[in-house]
Amino acid sequence: MSHFPFGIMFEKQDMLERLDISILWGHYEISVLRFHLTSFPPGKVIDFHNHAEFEFHFIPRGKGTVILGEQAYALTEGMLYLTGPGVMHRQEANPEEAMDELCLHVNIAEKLREDADSWEVAEAEECVEKLRKLPPVPAQDYHKAMRCFLEAYEACDGKLTGYYTSIKHLVISILLKVTRAYDAGGMGTSAPVRDMLAYRYQYAIQYMEANSSATVTLENVAEKLNISSRQLQRIFKQIDPDKTFSRVLEDIRLEAVCSKLEASTLPIEHIAESEGFTNATYLHSVFRKRLGMTPAAYRKSKKLN
Repeated sequence: MSHFPFGIMFEKQDMLERLDISILWGHYEISVLRFHLTSFPPGKVIDFHNHAEFEFHFIPRGKGTVILGEQAYALTEGMLYLTGPGVMHRQEANPEEAMDELCLHVNIAEKLREDADSWEVAEAEECVEKLRKLPPVPAQDYHKAMRCFLEAYEACDGKLTGYYTSIKHLVISILLKVTRAYDAGGMGTSAPVRDMLAYRYQYAIQYMEANSSATVTLENVAEKLNISSRQLQRIFKQIDPDKTFSRVLEDIRLEAVCSKLEASTLPIEHIAESEGFTNATYLHSVFRKRLGMTPAAYRKSKKLN
């Protein structure tokens, strides 16, 4: 197995985070919240979440998947991505291979300073504005920002002369190198795995159709998709604002009932219960409301045709 240069960072995983690092850069104050190397075992899932701060992710080893908003992207060694404040994301290691991740969380707040160097102010403003507008897609670490993590760790561990100042400079360097990765057109080579909005909707519909005769709830369909009930509600609303989850489920069940009414002579009570309706009385009520006739009248009209 080839040498993993970042492996040493597992020995004192929280060493850099123990430092109270606050950096004045131009008209900003950058506070470091997380600064470490972590590892996701094979198949590990970090479900949808977001942060109030900027979170820089780098993959020094392994592979997996990240979902940013509604899009999924494959992750491989040498890639990076940024999740800015409020960006929903979900991470998953490959089922057969662990994925290591270098993480830097920073809070960036405005702090006007009369004595700030004008060049530094301009460069800080340009970098921060770019970070706020970066597209939510992975890129390659073309400018080797990952090396800054190891250099910061080694400086701190060895208590090298001026290590605190060096680490502050390295944090700024990471921010700059990330923006440069996108400036260079260095988008990740992997195309989106799928349109997650359409995928989740279709998966939900397929599951509802396959299980319509049993108990189907918003909660258990959301669980199958590994998302929250609220997220699933939003998906249905985005696809068709006029159709709720309950309305779509009712459509599916009504279609199944109509097919059985046309193709069989089974009692209506039996059909109602077999397709998820409580009883024939409830089916009659839904039928009259939706189709303007009773199930028996529907069956008769189809027989005449």
